[in-house]
Parts: sequence; C-alpha cells; structure tokens
Amino acid sequence: MKYENFQTFTANQNGAILTVTFDFGSANVQGQEMLADLNSLAMRLERDRDTKVVVFQSAHPEIWVAHYDTELLKDMSTQAVSREDAQLLDLQAICERISKAPQATIAKLEGFARGGGHELALALDMRFAARGKFKFMQMEVGMGILPCGGGASRMARQTGLGKALEIILSANDYDADDAERFGTINKALEPDEIGPYVDALAQRISQFPAESINACKQMVYESIDKPIDEALKAEAYWLYQATSKTPAVKRFQIADDQGLEHDIENQRNWGELVMKVQDIT
Repeated sequence: MKYENFQTFTANQNGAILTVTFDFGSANVQGQEMLADLNSLAMRLERDRDTKVVVFQSAHPEIWVAHYDTELLKDMSTQAVSREDAQLLDLQAICERISKAPQATIAKLEGFARGGGHELALALDMRFAARGKFKFMQMEVGMGILPCGGGASRMARQTGLGKALEIILSANDYDADDAERFGTINKALEPDEIGPYVDALAQRISQFPAESINACKQMVYESIDKPIDEALKAEAYWLYQATSKTPAVKRFQIADDQGLEHDIENQRNWGELVMKVQDIT
C-alpha cells in the first residue's frame, strides 16, 4: 500500500508501523485539506493488511492538530433541525472512520490539541502526552456550539459524565497531567520519554497478528456501551474471527505438547514468552 500525495501530513512506513506526521501551514488547522487527507488515509488503512500500528505525531513544535477551520463553520445553518433530519458532520464521519481502522492507532501528543484536533485524538485508540508541551481544550461552548467531531460522545466514555462536562463547559486549557487525571490520555510523560515510550509500544504491538489486533480492537469498541450479556457475546464472536485467521490454535497446541504452562519460569516471564511465540506462524 502506498501512502503518498497527502497535502497536510506525511506518512512513512517502517515495517508494520506507519508514522503520520502533521505538517500543514502555520498551525495544522483542521480544514478541508486535512479532512480529505484523513479520509484518504482511512480508506487505504481499511485495505492494508501489512500495517499493524499507526502513530500520529506533528512536525510543528507547538501544535499537534489545531481546531476545526472556522471557514467551514461560518456558513452553518441557523435553523434548528429535527432528530430525523440531522446528518453526520464531515468531522464526525471521518473521525469515526479513522477510529474503526483495523490497525492500532496511537496519538503522540507533543503540542496543543484543541477543538477538532482534540476530537481527532480522542478517536484514536491510545494517547500519550508530553508534559510542558501538550494542552487540550474544547472551546465550543464559548463559541455558542458544542464539540461536534465526536468530542462530547467520546469524552464521556473516556472520563465519565462529571469530568466530561467539566472539560466541555469550562472551555479551559488543560495540560498533560490534567489529561491523565481526567482519563483523556493513557499516560503523561516527560518530553524526552514520550518518543522512546511510544516507539517501544508500537514496536511491541506490531509483532502480533494483524487479525488478532483488529479483533481485540473491534471487540472493545463494540462492547463498551452494550449490556454485559451482549458484550460477552461480542467477545465470543470476535474470538472466533481471530482463531479463524491467526495461528492461535497452533500456538496453543505446541504449548500443550511441550507442557509450557507448567514451567514456573514461563509463568514468571510471560512478558518475554508472548514475544517468543510470534515465531510460530
């Protein structure tokens, strides 16, 4: 799969890891050009069975991705519509498409991510932020609207209701440690730690079967807002999607034949063992 001819970012492949680096204009504003690029990227990722992890970063020293382009907002309708007539906005649809990509997606946040930029980060699977560099904000209430790129919907799933409403209704800047406390990121890291940490995580994930990565991801997303009985059925469904396409059963058979689970050293070192079994294909 070729990842080229984008206007707002570059995409560099290294083995099973794709690194997307935003670099557009003076502030990485999220306009029509970026939305078109992200949609094109999502289309390619959906058909790519070799890429397993996508890392999103920025070349800008202060900004990851800025807010949605006001050029796209100034002509919004001032007429209310019914629920039946409401349609998904471009940013909602594109963030959802990126979210459902079969690869594991990681945001490496080393600059500001406000409004639509923060909503894009929330649509990715994991987020890591650099202390002293990252700030996030949902400023929409102050402009007279609301987060409309999935921010309100995904925020509550990440943080719970009270924290989501604090973030959205305050229209305030929050830093990396605030984000970790709220639950909008996985981890806050020092600026010199975030690169090695994300690289190591991406490299580890990239060693696992692509079909298993996708099954794990889709199962978690599908089950998050289901009743427990339906969520458990979703787990069972995605389990068999994985075993039908990965060497899982072969690995279990070899482990059983060799009695690996009864070796206490294996039990002590599962972190290393799980990487060794990747040789069994």
